Amino acid sequence: MNDAPARTMAAAPRPAPAKAMGRGAGFAAGRSRAALRAVLLPIAIIAAWQLAGTNGSLAGGVLPTPDRVWDAWVMWAFGPKGMGLNPYSGTWLDNVLFSAGRVAQGFVLAMIVGIPAGIMIGWSRAVSGTVDPTIQLLRPIPITAWLPFSIAVFGIQDMGAVFLIALGGFYPIVVNATHGARDVDRNWIRAARMMGASRFEVLRRVVLPAALPAIFTGLRIGLGIAWTAVIVSEMVAVKSGLGYVLWDAYYVGRMDVVIADMLSIGAMGLLSDWLIVTVEHWVLRWRRLQTATR
Repeated sequence: MNDAPARTMAAAPRPAPAKAMGRGAGFAAGRSRAALRAVLLPIAIIAAWQLAGTNGSLAGGVLPTPDRVWDAWVMWAFGPKGMGLNPYSGTWLDNVLFSAGRVAQGFVLAMIVGIPAGIMIGWSRAVSGTVDPTIQLLRPIPITAWLPFSIAVFGIQDMGAVFLIALGGFYPIVVNATHGARDVDRNWIRAARMMGASRFEVLRRVVLPAALPAIFTGLRIGLGIAWTAVIVSEMVAVKSGLGYVLWDAYYVGRMDVVIADMLSIGAMGLLSDWLIVTVEHWVLRWRRLQTATR
């Protein structure tokens, strides 16, 4: 009979350690505070913007208030297509997909060329001496200066925009990949060679993983420039997308649509940057594990 209470107590579930529960609660609270800090400034800007517009002090009434921008975006995104009085109605998603598709094509092309080129420039003195001077010569030329060349070669079509996007994203990717390959700890390379690794194995197993943080930095910068390039190219070189709508709406005096378009571009850039950061955290998870074990 004396064993029954002991068995009952042994079978009872053990409470979670207070320390682990405290860490979980602290993590959730930290995330909530971070989210609150992230929205404080935008909310303050919108409130000040709305107040200034209500008082009639926004550039003599030329700039619309946030509520008018919101109404314009709702009509642009969810309104019925084909309304004669509003040619933008219901076309938001189509234009976002046009621009995002061009950014994806150009950015992938920039990665395919830029990452291997940067690794080889940083790894090989011969490649660096042959290729890097030309890259540094062309890199200061702004994307807008390439517009006439793009139109002359590709005409008014998507390929011209893709070319400009790839060119804009290429330079930060190749420069950061170059620095990542050059900054690899030489002791790691010596250790790999002492263990019998070939030059290609050292490049693949030592240099490339060590250069990944710098490469992802270049990808994030390049992606931001890619969104800039697609807007510039769509204003002139193609007849669809967010850039085309931006310029067309300005031309007809629809500043509410212009600002809604600008905010849409910012939102797409933020989303694409978040995707890059998510992939970076997944690919470089070994660095967090390495740090945690120290």
